[in-house]
Amino acid sequence: MTGRRPFPEIDRRSLIRSLGGALALGGAFPSWARSGTAGLILAPGVLSGESIALTVGESHFSTGGRSAHAVTVNGTLPAPLIRLREGQNVRLSVTNSLGEDTSIHWHGLIVPFQMDGVPGVSFPGIRPGETFAYEFPVRQSGTYWYHSHSAMQEAMGHYGPIVIDPAGHDPVHSDREHVILLSDWSPVHPHLLLKRLKQMGGYFNMQRQTLAGLLAGKDQKAADRLKWGAMRMDPTDISDVTGSTYSFLVNGHGTAENWTGLFTPGERVRLRIINASAMTNFNLRLPGLPMTVVQCDGQNVQPVETDEFQIGIAETYDVVVQPGEAKPYALIAEAIDRSGLVRATLAPRIGMAADVPALRERPLLGMKDMGMDMSGMGDMPGHSMKMRDPSVAPQVKMGPGVATLSPMPADRTADRPTGLESVDHRVLTYADLKSLEPNRDSRAPTRTLDIHLTANMERYMWSFDGVKLSDGAEPIAFRHGERVRVNLINDTMMPHPIHLHGHFFELVTGAGDHAPRKHTVNVLPGGKVTFDLTADAPGDWAFHCHMLMHMHAGMMRIVTVRHEDGAA
Repeated sequence: MTGRRPFPEIDRRSLIRSLGGALALGGAFPSWARSGTAGLILAPGVLSGESIALTVGESHFSTGGRSAHAVTVNGTLPAPLIRLREGQNVRLSVTNSLGEDTSIHWHGLIVPFQMDGVPGVSFPGIRPGETFAYEFPVRQSGTYWYHSHSAMQEAMGHYGPIVIDPAGHDPVHSDREHVILLSDWSPVHPHLLLKRLKQMGGYFNMQRQTLAGLLAGKDQKAADRLKWGAMRMDPTDISDVTGSTYSFLVNGHGTAENWTGLFTPGERVRLRIINASAMTNFNLRLPGLPMTVVQCDGQNVQPVETDEFQIGIAETYDVVVQPGEAKPYALIAEAIDRSGLVRATLAPRIGMAADVPALRERPLLGMKDMGMDMSGMGDMPGHSMKMRDPSVAPQVKMGPGVATLSPMPADRTADRPTGLESVDHRVLTYADLKSLEPNRDSRAPTRTLDIHLTANMERYMWSFDGVKLSDGAEPIAFRHGERVRVNLINDTMMPHPIHLHGHFFELVTGAGDHAPRKHTVNVLPGGKVTFDLTADAPGDWAFHCHMLMHMHAGMMRIVTVRHEDGAA
């Protein structure tokens, strides 16, 4: 980082007491994630350089009175912070000490496809007792992360942050920086969570509408409830796995453990925010402290100030805050279904704790979330919501895995996301994001591709275009260098964070040459997102929903990028 002021003097005894307490609490925290940290520049134990060694193993983890088996990297949860510099080469040697295969995917990093870390797609995986060396040039800067792509280990703690400093000037000026890594944690093994969801899609939804809620006027009107019931849909079915089993964490700490990052009043503090959850989209705010968004998915954006934003699973946002008073400020990450939250604290000294707000009223899905507006509701007989447009029929394979198709999917990139529709402060939308520099490829797309996000939520079946990956789904093929417009159409009533490996794409939001560049985009229920893609990375790449259990259940495809002669 350039332009930093020297860090102010910090009481060393207080810092040592804090770090010692963190070790005693759960000696599995790496230095960057311990409560009371003064920031990344002072954090010991950060992994950097040309050669880095990582070992994937087993540990035990506890938080909030819950304790369970964990998958850790170098013995810590979260995993160590890897800090690199744009333009360097790096060799990451990963040793597997588990009793099952493992892998590491470098989320958002542009690497040769053989180094991307997806078993069965780009390499075989790492068998027990083996070491695999990932080697690649570092071609970008920004905030990223890494995680397993094997056996749902990501849900058990196998995730960590990556910070890449730019080779030249950093347009983001800050005096201090903290990583804020959000995650969800359950003592129940993810395979058992998935089994329960297959038994009953709403197994973990403890916020269903009630007669008491209806009478009190808090739930939908009776007429609307009858219509939703006729369609066998639940307007409270917003998250598959909820706070009924999840503890929500900041840097491995629950609310009671109060992760604390230090600041001095007046400083510009950069927060590198990563959603490393398995299944939880968060609404994030710092009450009383405006945030200036400066980066999204590792890409610099024109600074935009907001009070709250939704961060989809696998997205990253960098924000700058400037706390002016010597008091604690709360960082609140609230699950979008309002089934729980986690509070962390920014404070001028160790031992301070910001207030924990009450959970806000849980949201209800509406007509837009079904891909239709209220005016069309009366025209829908019974529970028939099948798309009338015959052009869709050849593309989507209809069957038990496709319960609905959105009749009128709309571009929702300017909509406030789920749970934030009616809050009385500023909310960031994708339409607010504009790239700092003009996009590199200004060519018009030569073709358009529609991809439907499909499901039978009641039976917990997830797919693209009605076909699961395991059912022989054909790869999505691109010619190397071609420019394609892709429409993601969400035919379900849940948001889906869709991630394309090995590439960035430009969201079509009306920003022209300054369209925001992303590798993961959250498609709102019943809506659609359009992006333009330059297929500039030859090879085979994963393309999937980053809700771990949706991907595991079938919402995944392989993208192939080939030269004209068919070579990768």
